Amino acid sequence: MLDYNKELETAVRHFWRTRGSQKKRQGGNSGRKDSGNRGAVTGGKHADGFVNLIAKIVKDAALPLIEIHVTEKRPRTLPGFYRPCKEWDLVVLSDASLVAVVEVKSQVGSFGNNFNNRVEEALGNATDFWAAYREGAFKPSQRPWLGYLFMLEETPTSVRPTKRISLKPYNIDEEFQERSYARRYELVCERLVRDRLYDAACFFTSNAKTGKHGQYEEPNAELSIRNFAISLHARAAAFAEAGKELKVLEGNDEEQ
Repeated sequence: MLDYNKELETAVRHFWRTRGSQKKRQGGNSGRKDSGNRGAVTGGKHADGFVNLIAKIVKDAALPLIEIHVTEKRPRTLPGFYRPCKEWDLVVLSDASLVAVVEVKSQVGSFGNNFNNRVEEALGNATDFWAAYREGAFKPSQRPWLGYLFMLEETPTSVRPTKRISLKPYNIDEEFQERSYARRYELVCERLVRDRLYDAACFFTSNAKTGKHGQYEEPNAELSIRNFAISLHARAAAFAEAGKELKVLEGNDEEQ
């Protein structure tokens, strides 16, 4: 059995160290660097540790004829309903059946500017995915498992309470009032799961200084890497068991 917390420590360490080195290297040939955090963002690959961790969870379930796509773009691209297709971060297939799909996101800085964008992405992706499934885009697959993993940079700005919002003639949901961005993201992830838009979500925070040593915080046990992993592992294991039973039935039919 994988030590999920240790694996996440390794992924967090990879994120911050890779991100830092990319920011230093970016623009090396031209002598120019992107402003702010863009140098780290344009480099990519810093989230590979999270994707690889999810792949390990699936492999641990011993799925037969497994295909875990984490690198090449085309195998990670699935049809949509409100748009032609969508590229996901991880797609798991077993004998051409869609088993699991995961979106991995992170946010470093620009909390106020990007909060609504991240929420709209998460909602839109899930809505489009389940509409495509409803219309048979993934048939003859069973109902696939959809997951969302999100890491937020922990800074004074992201953890301090936000200003109260006043609107007329309507009122803002009190659950969002004066919450920090970290607590807002926590609430969003919780609601995404409870409304069954995602089968599981993992939300955690980390800062650049201690994150380089693998440190992170999980503010909500419901959104922990352990719960996320157990849910995904259980789905993959159940799929594997169903496949075994089907082979037994097919074998019995042939004997008759």
